[in-house]
Amino acid sequence: MNQILEYKNENKNYNSENKQNEKKYNIIKRFKIQIYICITILFTSLTIYSVYMYNLSKKEKISKDLMESFNLSALYSNQTNYTIAKTSSNNISSGNSHYVIGLLEIDSINLSYPILSEVTEDLLKISPCRFYGPMPNEVGNLCVAGHNYKNYKFFSNLKNIKINDIIKIQDLNGNKVNYGVYDKYDVNSNDLNCINQETNNRREITLITCNSFDNSKRIVIKARETG
Repeated sequence: MNQILEYKNENKNYNSENKQNEKKYNIIKRFKIQIYICITILFTSLTIYSVYMYNLSKKEKISKDLMESFNLSALYSNQTNYTIAKTSSNNISSGNSHYVIGLLEIDSINLSYPILSEVTEDLLKISPCRFYGPMPNEVGNLCVAGHNYKNYKFFSNLKNIKINDIIKIQDLNGNKVNYGVYDKYDVNSNDLNCINQETNNRREITLITCNSFDNSKRIVIKARETG
């Protein structure tokens, strides 16, 4: 009888130990699966981010190449109007040729980009674009739109502009005009009052980009010719 009881106890202990081992095994297994999922998600996220940054860097390189092309054209041209730098149709999905119409510089935020002739989603990925208004340094309100990638490229740093900062615009004739910032504010994305062309016969610049914290808002920088 005692042997039977001892056997039952041993068997009970054995089953209990097996259950504990199985529980530990399942915990370890779940942990390994969670680690694998986390590593997979991390790797996928890093890959997506790397591809995004690579494509963005390619677009900015196109912008810088356009600026160099513009500067060389202005330097070596013997014509009254400088040769306009042209974007390659290979770099723009629309397949059309678009043009650099001027250069935009803001020393206070270390910004320097060519201004492209018109706005399309593809062109905005390359450089700031003329959204509305006259050509650079003509009378009126030249409105320039640019992407805010929240990574210090393109118009990401417009939020750091201060009143009285200087915006420099170089036109196709090589003329550089300084514009002093006199206003900075946010508007709703459907508010287009900032593109108004009533400038009292003066030259003005309006820069527009997305708000970093609210996609329904736009940051607007207004500047007028100084001197």
